[in-house]
Amino acid sequence: MHATDTLVTRAGMALLVAGCALVGTGLVSAQLPLDAIKESGQSVTAAYEGWYVTPDKKKALLIGYWNRNTKQTLDIPVGPNNRIEPGGPDMGQPTHFDPRRGWGTFSVVLPDDFGDKKLTWTLVANGKTETIPMGLHPDYVIEPYREVGMGNTPPLLKFDAAGKTFTGPPIGIAHEFTGSVGQAVPLTAWATDDGVEDPRFPGRGNKPLNVRWIVHRQPVGAEVKFDNDRPKVDKDKGGEARATASFSMPGEYILRSQGTDLSGEGGGGFQCCWTSALVKVTVK
Repeated sequence: MHATDTLVTRAGMALLVAGCALVGTGLVSAQLPLDAIKESGQSVTAAYEGWYVTPDKKKALLIGYWNRNTKQTLDIPVGPNNRIEPGGPDMGQPTHFDPRRGWGTFSVVLPDDFGDKKLTWTLVANGKTETIPMGLHPDYVIEPYREVGMGNTPPLLKFDAAGKTFTGPPIGIAHEFTGSVGQAVPLTAWATDDGVEDPRFPGRGNKPLNVRWIVHRQPVGAEVKFDNDRPKVDKDKGGEARATASFSMPGEYILRSQGTDLSGEGGGGFQCCWTSALVKVTVK
């Protein structure tokens, strides 16, 4: 089996297991789609990763998505076809959906009195409607800030050499850039990691550290081009990772900067240890 096949299977099974685990809990109202995987024409489904406690003791939902198309990228603006209820439709969810799995793309911080209520994320793509409910079921507690078994913690990201650091799931806008249409906008990040060795891979020493840039939101009809969406992390320069992006039209864009160690995107499905931060780019 090829590596890509393994990832596809793992992602698909993650959603299937999630669906099965939630049956009878009140968190599933419809069967997840199980029809054949195709290049285009398929649905996009919310992926409820679980809930966690933030550093300031708030409860938050961590949410990703599953674009079942292998080649079709979709832009679905917030509104009737991309809505979170109640309280939405806009709760910071992506409007740009690359093919396959998007791990932990955003968080929703809940009010203290949320209790046993539910939120639902509805996505309509290619004429197919998928609605996934999300709540504070005890089986869905995750620990994105520290992997207990290995003591691993997520990488640290920052967007100013002397600025604030971010770790774990994305909450709010971490940084803002500005630029002009057709011009390369510098996207510089700094990434560092704890260097904890993974006992599953003895002898490797410090884990490889990676940074990736992903489109989270863009104006309808727009296009973002990265010179390198996976820039090299230069340890000799404090973990500096330099990239640029060009934007085809004016407006507000939101990009996601993702830092991963050996545990990879989504922590291999365990939601630790990786970091995502959302940055806004205003293009004139």
